[in-house]
Amino acid sequence: MIERHRHRKLASVAALAALGTAVLAGSPPAHAAGELNLYNWGDYINPEILKIFEEETGITVRLDTYGSNEEMLAKIQAGATGYDIVFPSAHMQDIMHHLGLLAETGINEAKGFENIDPAFLRADTDPEGRYCLPYAWGTVGIFYNKTRVPEVKSWADFFAIPETTGGEIILLDDMRETIAIGLIVNGHSVNTTDPNELKEAEEFLISKKPRVSSFTYDSVPLVQSGDVAAAHYFVGAMMYVREDPENLAYVIPEEGATMYQENMCVLASAPNKENARKFMEFYLRPEIVAANVAQQMNSTPNLAAQELLPDELKNNPNTNPPPEVRERLQIFRDLGRDLRTYDRAWTRIRTAQ
Repeated sequence: MIERHRHRKLASVAALAALGTAVLAGSPPAHAAGELNLYNWGDYINPEILKIFEEETGITVRLDTYGSNEEMLAKIQAGATGYDIVFPSAHMQDIMHHLGLLAETGINEAKGFENIDPAFLRADTDPEGRYCLPYAWGTVGIFYNKTRVPEVKSWADFFAIPETTGGEIILLDDMRETIAIGLIVNGHSVNTTDPNELKEAEEFLISKKPRVSSFTYDSVPLVQSGDVAAAHYFVGAMMYVREDPENLAYVIPEEGATMYQENMCVLASAPNKENARKFMEFYLRPEIVAANVAQQMNSTPNLAAQELLPDELKNNPNTNPPPEVRERLQIFRDLGRDLRTYDRAWTRIRTAQ
């Protein structure tokens, strides 16, 4: 995956501003010192909550961003130092755990952890939450322009757009997310290690490739302008749908889709572990989580924070899918050595003429 809600404008939500003001008004004077270095997906945290944390603690927060789990891991493994907190997807947390890159934080013993829905303790290596804090989750579906295609309900509709309307479509330049479409439409698990099932997904995507204008993450402006009819994209597109509901829409396809979940983890090499723990505790506060989610337009594992969300989020089936939709969502797992099979399939898909 790549930048979760890429290149978004910051939300100008009155309720969010009011919440930030209220939190700041009740904040104690700064009493701590030092710094905290975050390494996160692009545009995946509300800058306002970072300001609140700095005001409350006196800790200076620095933020660097990455575009994919693989980019982040490669940089850490290459010897990048100075980062305290990273935000890996659940399956990448497992990989990093096995590599000895994560610190045990004991965050599951902190006040407020009882608000975390146990269903989101997904990392196989951290079933109790002793290492990482569940941060956010969402879906990867279809973002489309209603002036180019009136309605999209399924992956079948999506791939039919070039023929039915003449519009262009875009797929994410993301190996597992895009191969997942081929697996889902053929009724398979997105974590399959069956070579025949993977081959079926590969052949499906190659057959559709002539209809795909590009593989990219930078599709939002193209869909907004109508230059592209629809794109495979993250639920963060709901930010743009909220701004222009007459022309834009996001849908979770009927056949199913992937869901993502990122967790907040402290690196074993973190130079500011105490400040990192302070930030994790800060992010357990429901009002802080709600302020982040309201700006991000995604979902949260924090049950108390969910109750503070505006109705447009709480009652929206795309940002808070009902049980029958969640049953059709799949999340990635660490595939270990079997990931090489996906790498080879992806190379064939991307190079097919």
